[in-house]
Amino acid sequence: MPSVLSLWRTTTRLPRGDRLFSFVFARKAPYFASIAPRFTVVEPNRAELVVRDRRRVHNHIGTVHAIALCNGLEAAMGALAEVTIPPGKRWIPKGMTVAYTAKATTDITCIAETDPEQWSSDDPDLPVRVRGVRDDGEVVIEGEIRLWVTPRQG
Repeated sequence: MPSVLSLWRTTTRLPRGDRLFSFVFARKAPYFASIAPRFTVVEPNRAELVVRDRRRVHNHIGTVHAIALCNGLEAAMGALAEVTIPPGKRWIPKGMTVAYTAKATTDITCIAETDPEQWSSDDPDLPVRVRGVRDDGEVVIEGEIRLWVTPRQG
């Protein structure tokens, strides 16, 4: 499979290419398909995707479910990690801490961000900042996903 960044660059040149990329990405990690993410930004140190506000991701009060939001944040983080990690290293998530700060009553844009210098550190513990934002700009979830970044074996 081509790298995530080259796949993004190739598919987004096509009509509806962001949707094609999102479909392929979700097939690589099938659980992500449960939220049908639509990636809008994939670049080193930043990824964004939209989780649509629809019944299949709702909770009992009719808002986007907290676990659907976490799934969106993890998908954004995964794309960011894949396009940012230096050659010769590998990553694995080791934990997520989030706070729910408002009701998720619209489509939610899930954003993952890092700073370039984080990836050159010898410290294997790398925090990725994540947040989910409603259409009106209100943050509904925020936190961090901690990665374990180590040298790739053989």
